[in-house]
Amino acid sequence: MKTKIAFAALAIPAAFAGYVAFHPGVAAAQSPLAELQPTEFRQSGSYSLDAFHSSIGFEIGHMGLAHVHGRFNKKSGKLQVDTADPTKSSIEVTIATESVDTAVTPRDNHLRTGDFFEVAKYPEIKFKSTKIRKVEKGYVMDGDLTIKGVSKNVSIPFQVFGPLTDDKGGSRLGVIAEPITIKRLDYGVGSDQKLPNGASAISDEVSIRLSLEATLSK
Repeated sequence: MKTKIAFAALAIPAAFAGYVAFHPGVAAAQSPLAELQPTEFRQSGSYSLDAFHSSIGFEIGHMGLAHVHGRFNKKSGKLQVDTADPTKSSIEVTIATESVDTAVTPRDNHLRTGDFFEVAKYPEIKFKSTKIRKVEKGYVMDGDLTIKGVSKNVSIPFQVFGPLTDDKGGSRLGVIAEPITIKRLDYGVGSDQKLPNGASAISDEVSIRLSLEATLSK
């Protein structure tokens, strides 16, 4: 039996962990922003996602034996910050599904087919916040995560870092989330293929890690 070793995950939406997921198979390391102390939203305005310094990664179990890491290389997004009323702030992230990258080309190609992300029909994964809440250790964004046309509400705890002024005089903000877990089968990603012992060949649960950096629009 040919085991389907392709791995699904998100996304998102999403996702703002205290770690930056580097290329699969290399490492997951703490973001330099994590060296700073978390702050609160301090500068109102519209921020655009810096895709070069943002990471959206995932981790999924295979046959109950190991975890495989991946990422999405193409993403965009915006943050709207209202310091007077954080509940009026918002975050939106869009991910190109064809940019899935697990560092194994045959697996990535399989992930792009109808067996998993079906990228020709569903080219994007989207997260759009519906509410941002202040909590004891930072914030929580509640919102809709949409994968393959299926939307589910998720809550993502996160912390804010900065803002800092970069070498060009621009203002930058960091948003790092705690890992969240979603179930890929809820979104119709992959199937529940079973091993001879009855266990799932690929875990239904997928851990999502997100670390975003954004620049204040002038």
